[in-house]
Amino acid sequence: MNLSFGQFSANLQFFAAWAFLCPMWRRRIFILTFSFALAAFFVAGCSSNSSNVFQGYIEGEYVYVASPLGGALTNLAVARGDEVKTGQLLFELERGSEAATVQQAEKNLAQAQSQLDDLNKGKRPTEIASLEAQLERAQANLKLSAADLARREQLGGADVVSKEELDQARAQRDVDQAQVNQLMADLETARLGGREDVVRAAEAGVESQKAALDKTRWSFDQKEQFAPANAFVHDTLFRLGEWVASGNPIVELLPPGNVKVRFFVPQEMLPRIKTGENVSVTFDGGKHAYSATVNYISTQAEFTPPVLYNRENRAKLIFMIEAKFSPVDAADLRPGQPVDVKISP
Repeated sequence: MNLSFGQFSANLQFFAAWAFLCPMWRRRIFILTFSFALAAFFVAGCSSNSSNVFQGYIEGEYVYVASPLGGALTNLAVARGDEVKTGQLLFELERGSEAATVQQAEKNLAQAQSQLDDLNKGKRPTEIASLEAQLERAQANLKLSAADLARREQLGGADVVSKEELDQARAQRDVDQAQVNQLMADLETARLGGREDVVRAAEAGVESQKAALDKTRWSFDQKEQFAPANAFVHDTLFRLGEWVASGNPIVELLPPGNVKVRFFVPQEMLPRIKTGENVSVTFDGGKHAYSATVNYISTQAEFTPPVLYNRENRAKLIFMIEAKFSPVDAADLRPGQPVDVKISP
């Protein structure tokens, strides 16, 4: 095609001015003619290139890191252009309220746990010792009353002790035996601790306080965010001291794995391209060719790419540069950068 893009554009501008000075029906004819001419120019431009080299551009899928809770930005640990590693601190919001809530939840849990431990322990050692002493005294009384009953029963056969005295001795022995049984049961209960239903309620209270503590700690931890992967800091969206609403991104990251190339081929080339195949990507001033793997082929057709990255327009494209050295080759690629993509013949 001998007509350059500049000449083509100038001719279209002339015809556009002429058409809009004409009646409405001529304007409609011009719009239809312009659409077909633009598509024809792009297809012709593609055909003038090598049959296996196509125009494209670099695209990046950014990761916007935010906190689910709002607060004032107190620490911005990264700057635009930094390289961050997985787990590196990105920013921190004010979290004094969350810290106080965590402390309160910890104390509530300690209190509930102490109550449960007290129920499981039973009575205090001094109380148990008192019951043991009472039991020893009751056992001594039982031993004495049992011996007295035995003597009276022997004397009763010789008609020395009356029946009433024998009955009184037997009754005293029974009273002392009951006293011993009662104190033994009291001592066993004191050693067992609280009732089962009360203990279960206390255990449920401990679990509830643990859940409350986990929730407050989660809120506390969410006020600071870390890098989810190795990435390039594309931009920071807030400054120190500014209030950040919940869910608002603060740091914009670009992981190397999220950098890809988009290029456009005519429909007759589709059978030659398969997912998983490698393509060679070059750009103006590049040190070497970069290899990329095809992972997606669109199912919808387009007349032209979103932007015409032809050689005439490349000279008009400008990029803001912030120079910072990086050992990673991915740092050589920038989203929006026009490239040439070569596929295997």
